[in-house]
Amino acid sequence: MRHPLTPYMQFSRREWATLRNAVPMTLTAKELLSLQGINEDLSMEEVSDIYLPLSRLLNYYICNHFSRHVVLSKFLGRRKKTPYIIGIAGSVAVGKSTTARVLQALLTRWPEHRKVALVTTDGFLYPNHYLEQHNMMNKKGFPQSYDIKKLLNFVIDIKSGQRNVKAPVYSHLVYDIVRDEEITIDNPDILILEGLNVLQGTVNYAESTNRVFVSDYVDFSIYVDAELPLLRDWYVNRFLKFRAGAFSDPKSYFHHYSLLPESEALTIAKRVWQEINERNLVENILPTRERASLILTKGENHKIDSVQLRK
Repeated sequence: MRHPLTPYMQFSRREWATLRNAVPMTLTAKELLSLQGINEDLSMEEVSDIYLPLSRLLNYYICNHFSRHVVLSKFLGRRKKTPYIIGIAGSVAVGKSTTARVLQALLTRWPEHRKVALVTTDGFLYPNHYLEQHNMMNKKGFPQSYDIKKLLNFVIDIKSGQRNVKAPVYSHLVYDIVRDEEITIDNPDILILEGLNVLQGTVNYAESTNRVFVSDYVDFSIYVDAELPLLRDWYVNRFLKFRAGAFSDPKSYFHHYSLLPESEALTIAKRVWQEINERNLVENILPTRERASLILTKGENHKIDSVQLRK
């Protein structure tokens, strides 16, 4: 019997869970509540079955990375730590941020007590005034809406072991880059880079003069996947929860949505998903899925049903 032509090994949830191999649970139920997104119910079972085996695998890769680095340092006659970069990609509303936060928490708690930084690529979007000037507000999240050169320079500086590398800050409340505010990443052992465009390359930035892309500097990449109808429902539900919560803040960019009848807000959410987020997913994000080292496929209630690991 011939095996299907795929670069991935396929694991059911049950098969993947067995690979935890007695790795201890290091998160409490209270900590999980602080890590999950507004539209998710992150359970201990999800962490135990999915994220503990994944953190075990990543720890092996990371240990190997630093062992190789010791050899290279001896060869070159100089010591300079090169962080291990983990990229997390996927659609809007799929739960990338939750995956990133859970992995950051778990990887920090391994006996090596490594320093794990987390950065989202949202901070490298062009400011709203630039997008408005270039008629791109309805393309926010598309490749052309990012300052890809700035993002690439950030990743190169991190990978080069530079100290105190600055990254811009994005506010989901005001839906824009926060002026005069930055975060400082100071030589971490591990950088988790989360965003829509982590795995994108030449096809997505055809007009770029760069010959290298962020994905060239990522050591291990994860794509969080789900079927389109689920993603649409999760986006709409999240939109309505934000409407009842964060959007009610007068400082929110989307405050006006909180003043609309729910039926009208629902119509708007569906239109935004179809015209912007689904289009971006199909054209620019989904085609990068098969570049990932590992694919986490979600089913109902954000529960991961299967895992694909590159051979």
